[in-house]
Amino acid sequence: MARVGDELTSGAELQELPAEEVPEVIDVVAAGAPPELVAQTLGGYLRAWGRRIRGGDSGALPVIFALAVIAVAFEVWTGGLFFSPGNLVNLFEASLVFMTLGMAEIFVLLLGEIDLSAGYVLAVGAGIAGLLVQKPGADLPWWLAVVIALLCTAVTGGLWGTLVARLHLPSFVVTLAGLLIMWGVMLVILGNAGAISISSPILTNQHVLYEFVNGEVPPLAGWIALAVLAAVFGTAVWTRDMGRRRRGLVAPPPGVTLVKIAIAVLAGVAVVAICNVNRGAVTAVVEGVPWVVPIVLAVLFLWMMLLQRTRFGRYVYAIGGNPDAARRAGVSLVRVRTWCFVLAGLTAGFAGIVYLSWQGGTSTNVNGGEYVLYGVAAAVIGGTSLFGGRGKVSQAVLGGLVIGAIYNGLYLQGVQVQWQLIATGGVLLAAVLIDTLSRRGALTGSVTRM
Repeated sequence: MARVGDELTSGAELQELPAEEVPEVIDVVAAGAPPELVAQTLGGYLRAWGRRIRGGDSGALPVIFALAVIAVAFEVWTGGLFFSPGNLVNLFEASLVFMTLGMAEIFVLLLGEIDLSAGYVLAVGAGIAGLLVQKPGADLPWWLAVVIALLCTAVTGGLWGTLVARLHLPSFVVTLAGLLIMWGVMLVILGNAGAISISSPILTNQHVLYEFVNGEVPPLAGWIALAVLAAVFGTAVWTRDMGRRRRGLVAPPPGVTLVKIAIAVLAGVAVVAICNVNRGAVTAVVEGVPWVVPIVLAVLFLWMMLLQRTRFGRYVYAIGGNPDAARRAGVSLVRVRTWCFVLAGLTAGFAGIVYLSWQGGTSTNVNGGEYVLYGVAAAVIGGTSLFGGRGKVSQAVLGGLVIGAIYNGLYLQGVQVQWQLIATGGVLLAAVLIDTLSRRGALTGSVTRM
């Protein structure tokens, strides 16, 4: 019988086992461990990865498959319009709010909590930033308006986090109350006019905010920036993985590292090439990567590093997986939970800045209740578990793209909004079903092996 509870960290330990137990122990470890923990070659990595998928840990694979199916289906349905450069750029810009709200929800979903106020936190962040760059009015520098808006939304998240973490109130109830509160705050900010515009081309602070989404990086500058980022990224990833292997730490095989670098570089080349195609009218030239793309990627990179490369991130996953065990290990549940709500509010405020730029203003028509549902849907469709402890920020980006692709494709065909909602709800239901079944499969596999 395999010793499931043993930690086999070297080949020498395997040699001490009876010959008949070695294959069984290897299978047990390989099925439950990350591929890089048991593989020394690219082929071994892929085999271990396949065992993890069969064991119920499918990661982002379902959402990638769903995105590919949706894209191909709409490309055929729209007669080749879906994959046109102009439409792909519009799709990405329209998905940005879903992506960023999904990133906001990741912080609380990893804890097994939820933030229902994020949609109207977005609206308040957009309203504050838009109001502070008005002339006549405060006419603050655009960067100061953004900082103030983000600070306000972060403090709001901190308030919800304090009530949840210190007073042990249910996050569902706290943030539902927060939804109503922030809805009212949005109405107060927008006042009797009910709308704020930042589309003036002659007012510098408004124009800069407007250009976040609607401005473009010059094509040549885009290629140069991509070359620099690719060199930095490739060097950093290769150096990190090879350094870990030399020190005997967990790291993927060199072939896997090269494949990851190649995929990232090819994805960057595809994005820049598509965005550099002229998508303007006959008399206008519109080409280049929208400024918001590197901005959102920078936020994505920052949150990925925070959750996957820091002690704080490890604590978040530990609490989401088993809060009692995390507490016994000395993790401060109150502090970590509070900061997760702060980061959720901060990111929702950033989504508000993106929304403000995308729309060229904001108004009382912002449906924060609908947007928060899209944020949760983006995270869950991307592979984040509603039960806590499993998910990545990058998955919210994929989930946001799925939602954006559904809306974009149906819009191109003139399908009414009710069918767009039904389609999105169906995809969300499928994602939750996959998450639940994969967890059952993982538990069943563990019991069988034991």
